[in-house]
Amino acid sequence: MASIHADVTLVGGGIMSATLAMLIHRLDPSLHICMVEQLPEIALESSGALNNAGTGHAGYCELNYTPHDKNGNVQIQRALEINAAFEVSLQFWSHLVNADSQNIQAKSFINRVPHLSAVWGENNIDYLKARYSLLKSHHLFAEMQWSEDNQTLLDWMPLMMNGRSAEPRLAATRVEHGADVNFGALTRTLVGYLQKNANFELLTNTKVIGLHRGHGAKKPWTISVKNRNTAAKQAIESPFVFLGAGGIALHLLQQSGIEEAAGYGGFPVSGQWLICQNQELIQQHHAKVYSLATVGAPPMSVPHLDTRIIDGKMSLLFGPYAGFTTKFLKHGSRLDLVKSVRPNNLKSLIGAGANNFDLTKYLVKEVFQNQSQRMQSLQAFIPNARTEDWTLAHAGKRVQIIKRCHHKWGKLEFGTEIVAAEDGSLAALLGASPGASVSVKTMLNVLERCFPQQMQSAAWQDKLKTMIPSYGRSLITDANLLANVRKQTLSTLNLAPK
Repeated sequence: MASIHADVTLVGGGIMSATLAMLIHRLDPSLHICMVEQLPEIALESSGALNNAGTGHAGYCELNYTPHDKNGNVQIQRALEINAAFEVSLQFWSHLVNADSQNIQAKSFINRVPHLSAVWGENNIDYLKARYSLLKSHHLFAEMQWSEDNQTLLDWMPLMMNGRSAEPRLAATRVEHGADVNFGALTRTLVGYLQKNANFELLTNTKVIGLHRGHGAKKPWTISVKNRNTAAKQAIESPFVFLGAGGIALHLLQQSGIEEAAGYGGFPVSGQWLICQNQELIQQHHAKVYSLATVGAPPMSVPHLDTRIIDGKMSLLFGPYAGFTTKFLKHGSRLDLVKSVRPNNLKSLIGAGANNFDLTKYLVKEVFQNQSQRMQSLQAFIPNARTEDWTLAHAGKRVQIIKRCHHKWGKLEFGTEIVAAEDGSLAALLGASPGASVSVKTMLNVLERCFPQQMQSAAWQDKLKTMIPSYGRSLITDANLLANVRKQTLSTLNLAPK
């Protein structure tokens, strides 16, 4: 069996692996990087344009990032953290555009689309106003606007205001420099750049069939792979492995046998979009408008009317409609959930299932929605919406994290988490939103955990601060730092309001 020797092996050809590969390459071009993707092309799963929300998740419009606490107070800390993390992504992307504008062009993957939050009903308006007041007072959200004025709202979102009755009242917030990001295009851009370098190798149509490590200190990992077309097998020897394969990362993490994987499980959620087929309607809406999720719905199903710019063409999506699934990937197996059950996570799964029975019932109910019921949800956003203008499409799968929780056996978490071996030789990314939008910050965390000595070296520190000027400092506490980096990134990435 043929063997490949790589300094870094990345399993999964999505935005996370591509981001980590680019960071490592910029920090040390001499390292040999191997990326393994089981599908014929990269970015066909969660990074694909129609498989995710495409919102540059910055906390501007996503109301699930600013929940009430037990005393009824609006909490904004998570929105601040996500906004600061997205600013890190913008800095890195700006650096790449400035460094190689011929091969990496901003307009190919990112465009300015205002971010709005819209709610109706007095209680919801009170919540949104409290949220606005808290966020507006922080420098990260200083540009946020508020309106209850019908004419202003008509200017911001004409498609939603036309034909709307006076009651219930509607209010909205708006950030004009919000972003739409085509993470599939960005992934292909990054990998295309890397492929021009001799120290990068991409294996597509290649499935990981084994993952193990020899006994003894500093033994490399052996990743056994099989070409899905030719059935040829290879072994990749690598001292560091990153598992960024979407939901299947859980299977691979379990296969690795590292102690840190014990207790982890996954709860898969499916998604669907309604996609507008009427060009006249598409041209009437230029915004990402998020509202409040139905009670009991998972955060990934927060409804939004979403302008998307995919390969230069404007689209309009509504959704997502969540549902129950047993697949961990869109191109996965119905046995994925069953295969993830282990003796060491059974207690976690039972506990999370018992504590989230209402969520399971909600998702099963969503599966059986018909087009008429889906249109009712859409008509809360677009009063004049017609069935013939919209078609249903399947989005990607999201596998939410299940982990140990001593007082409840197990708990379900909505978010992103890195699970790493104690010696830093292997790391896996689990979870979902905000996911791709904070990919740079997340992959920096992987480097800090798995390459601690190099990350502290003067050579890497200098390069990191060139690529990400705010690295090592806080955008949440330093208003002047934010002003400087935001001015530069909005200009470079063409996100500044006209």
